Amino acid sequence: MRADAFRTDAARIYDVTDTVSCEPGTLRLAAVGDLLLAPPLDGTPYPRNRRLVDDSIRQVFSECDLVLGNLECTLPGDGACVPTEPRVVATPDLVRAVAEAGFGVVTLANNHAFDCCEPGFQNLKGLLGKLRLPHFGAGMNLEEAAAPLFLDVRGLRIALLGAVDARSGPSHFATPSGFGVAPLNIERLERQVGQLRSQVSHVIVSLHWGDERFSIPSPAQIEQAHRLVASGASIVLGHHPHVLQGAERVDGKPIAYSLGNFFADEVHLSDGDAVRWDRTGRTGAILVAKLSKNGVAEVRHLPTYDSGRLVELDRSGFGGRRIERTARAIAQGVSPSRYRREHLWVNGVKPALRRLRWSELARLRPRDFAKAVRVWREK
Repeated sequence: MRADAFRTDAARIYDVTDTVSCEPGTLRLAAVGDLLLAPPLDGTPYPRNRRLVDDSIRQVFSECDLVLGNLECTLPGDGACVPTEPRVVATPDLVRAVAEAGFGVVTLANNHAFDCCEPGFQNLKGLLGKLRLPHFGAGMNLEEAAAPLFLDVRGLRIALLGAVDARSGPSHFATPSGFGVAPLNIERLERQVGQLRSQVSHVIVSLHWGDERFSIPSPAQIEQAHRLVASGASIVLGHHPHVLQGAERVDGKPIAYSLGNFFADEVHLSDGDAVRWDRTGRTGAILVAKLSKNGVAEVRHLPTYDSGRLVELDRSGFGGRRIERTARAIAQGVSPSRYRREHLWVNGVKPALRRLRWSELARLRPRDFAKAVRVWREK
């Protein structure tokens, strides 16, 4: 297969006036990464309102026929929740706001869909049904979770598949008789894609995978994505790392290994701490592509920034540079040794540098040094 590095066109990166589908048999797809919506647990005022996105994002979405995102949250259930943290629990109003922002379909194939166990998932699923917001990737059994979602848009039939890698830490994998998310089984996905390709115009695969905050995918992920394209997938979309990773085109088919955070809420923990995001974690991308019966064309990445109140197109240049830099990393090749260096940087060096701040040094404990030694020995 022929792989081309993904390149952005800096002169047109914010120009979305040509994204309106006019011709019959063509559609514009906009896809983003993680919709991480988690109001504070202690009743602290939530900075977002029902608007969620600014006018620049609304323009992009309004000029596309289908907008897809990873709804990485659940709703409260009967009070039960998984024992592990962080838990990402939204509110019904926030889920309604997602629909109002322009999203037309969401994947629930992620590691937070069952944070409030089955009752929370059922509440989320019921609300999405009332909002007529289609979803895929999770269900009450494996057949439902792994089933493709079919959408008929502008004369094209699209099939969407979602799956979750075990390394991302989901609490519940679907079984033949039990609820959960669809597991990332590459052989099963290859078979599904191959069977669907003869029935639909395009198969889009959305995968929850990769290591958090890594700027490159693993060699195994790259191999899996290429196998899915070889099986007939038109687009492969990734999420979970919460930062942008590289994108490429293989035989003309776009692969985005991680589109980063679109909504980047701080996720609060029961001990008063929180998962917080720096500028890199608040920077994501919208993949905009034109789909027709002849294939996928006009693929571009539009950088976004989440201020914590509204998501907007990033005109600072930071997001565009991140897109270019991560794409170059893919084009140069990701070897096992390169991935080990990324592991050491993200999980060893960066945390150590943060600890060098005076405010953090006082909090160091012997277990922190022990963890650093473990990370070093692992790699």
